[in-house]
Amino acid sequence: MADAPAKLRIDKWLWHARFFKTRSLAAKQVSGGHVRVNSNRVLKPAQTVGPGDVLTFAQGRQVRVVRINALGERRGPAPEAQTLYTDLTEKQDAPPPNPKYEGKGRPSKRERRALDLSRRSDD
Repeated sequence: MADAPAKLRIDKWLWHARFFKTRSLAAKQVSGGHVRVNSNRVLKPAQTVGPGDVLTFAQGRQVRVVRINALGERRGPAPEAQTLYTDLTEKQDAPPPNPKYEGKGRPSKRERRALDLSRRSDD
């Protein structure tokens, strides 16, 4: 190949950038109408994207917003994939930590009984 293409299919780019594990998962997300390019909804995985385009899509429970920096020639390792885009997603606060037992270690039988009684009285 002489030069890298100026455009690349959106499903292929999402797969190269390691947002989806397989290209078919990326294509399914695009064809489901869950991806936007420059705030326009895309329904075809064959839609082409290039450097400078802004993609908005759901990944898990988070909505990702990324700007394409480069197209990439292959699906390489994660550090290489991270150079293909700039993440514009707003940082979310960390979820609160899981509640923990406030005593020391495992509760004794007496403490368990007291805990059971307190739970029963709430019903």
